[in-house]
Amino acid sequence: MNASPPVIDASLRVLLLPGWQDSGPGHWQTLWEQQHGFVRVEQADWDWPRRGDWMARLDEVLQEDARPAVLVAHSLGCQLVASWADHSRHTDRVRAALLVAPPDTEREDLPPNLFNWRPMRRPRLPFAATVLASSDDPYCELARAAGLAADWGADFVALGPRGHLNGDSGLGDWPEGLQMLRALVQRAS
Repeated sequence: MNASPPVIDASLRVLLLPGWQDSGPGHWQTLWEQQHGFVRVEQADWDWPRRGDWMARLDEVLQEDARPAVLVAHSLGCQLVASWADHSRHTDRVRAALLVAPPDTEREDLPPNLFNWRPMRRPRLPFAATVLASSDDPYCELARAAGLAADWGADFVALGPRGHLNGDSGLGDWPEGLQMLRALVQRAS
């Protein structure tokens, strides 16, 4: 019996970047970690995330392995990618980034423990990227997500009304997301 091929070529590392408060047991990121061996970038503080600390941690993880990485970010993880890319000298270690449900951290109703993520960073990303957004995401209006994608130089895909594209969205292991990840990696090759 032949083993099924890996979702992503083993010459690449897939790093999962959860958002504020991490990704719980029913979240597609957690399921991808369990099913496909992708690596979650653990942060020291999921509840009071400090942008500089999160950026430094991503830099550390990227330097632990010589293989190029594919970043799979959810929510605040998307803002992490943009902030890190605007600052780091190691962006050549990233081949592509899938940015799912970027939040608007400049909203007036933002919780105070996320204030240090203002202003949002909007650099043109130096690697291939795709932003996936929902039309009824409570943390970012669709037009705002499309604007972020444009500023980042990323492709933009509107997925219809699916909430914050998290564990509460009923996505399960989200095969559609995996297909979009594969397409992004193929485009970046």
